[in-house]
Amino acid sequence: MTDQTAPGYEPTTTHAEWGAGDPRLLVSREDDRSVHHINTDTVRIGQAEGNELRLADTDPVHATITHDERDEYVLTLHGEGEMNANPLSAETDGGDRSEILRTGARFTAGPWTLVFSREEFADHGRPFGGREGGEFDDQPPQPARPAYTDDNGDESDAGLEVKDG
Repeated sequence: MTDQTAPGYEPTTTHAEWGAGDPRLLVSREDDRSVHHINTDTVRIGQAEGNELRLADTDPVHATITHDERDEYVLTLHGEGEMNANPLSAETDGGDRSEILRTGARFTAGPWTLVFSREEFADHGRPFGGREGGEFDDQPPQPARPAYTDDNGDESDAGLEVKDG
């Protein structure tokens, strides 16, 4: 049990150390289920040798997940499959087949279903445990992310990250 999962824990911001929160994929196909822990900055998914996650009956490189400089895990789907969210509204540079993964994000690759999971304290999603009164309720603003790289001179993240409006 960690401090974040202990009884009485109150969620706060969703910014933790780089790569924290045990990012992982829950992988399933009919009666086959497994967990793939993401411990590299790039995960190639498909049936090619050398991929970090090899899955039968998929394209050689069906999808990639990249751990970016903002501590986000970004999915790019190269082969046929469904994605959890509308990729055109995602804040990624991967075009119309990419999305930032949040806990519960689901996508498919051939006959496989993959679900991304990361502990709430590190998921960069809704801070403070989400909105208490639904989507139109006010939510306290979350401070900007920490500087995850030493050579990052970009000050575009200054101020508050999550704002109502």
